[in-house]
Amino acid sequence: MAGYNDKAKTTEDTEFEDKVIHINRCAKVVKGGRRFSFAAIVVVGNKKGQVGVGLGKATEVPEAIKKAGKRARKALISVPLDGSTIPHEITGTFGASSVLMKPAPEGSGVIASSAIRAILEAAGVRNILTKSLKRDNPHNVVRATLEALKTLRSLSDIAKSRGKTVADLHS
Repeated sequence: MAGYNDKAKTTEDTEFEDKVIHINRCAKVVKGGRRFSFAAIVVVGNKKGQVGVGLGKATEVPEAIKKAGKRARKALISVPLDGSTIPHEITGTFGASSVLMKPAPEGSGVIASSAIRAILEAAGVRNILTKSLKRDNPHNVVRATLEALKTLRSLSDIAKSRGKTVADLHS
């Protein structure tokens, strides 16, 4: 292809930040010894309400991270924010893991485990209280966090579904 620049990034790619949540090493025992492969969980977000998580597997760590980042960009979701926190309390469940999230006042910070913190910071949440309930497998905790963020609804969405205005809900 004439004029194609492989290293050029679109403005959409540059606004997103990647963060590695977890890298798992897996060993397969073969006749000559052990063969190692790696699985990486990567979160991608723009800190303005969009976040995605991807899982990449490869024989080398950088390849796994690259694949996970690509998959995360394809699986972006929008998170409704209420200022710097979430609109309401929510619990997300996936597998045996549950994640409880509560809105927090300004100045509280992100009180969360490392896997949950990475996702929330990538989404742009700056004040929140979270608790990982039951199991703490990073794969399931990440998926439970995403399930919770997907089911969040803003006040305007709730008012719209009820056929009212936001002012009607306050009274």
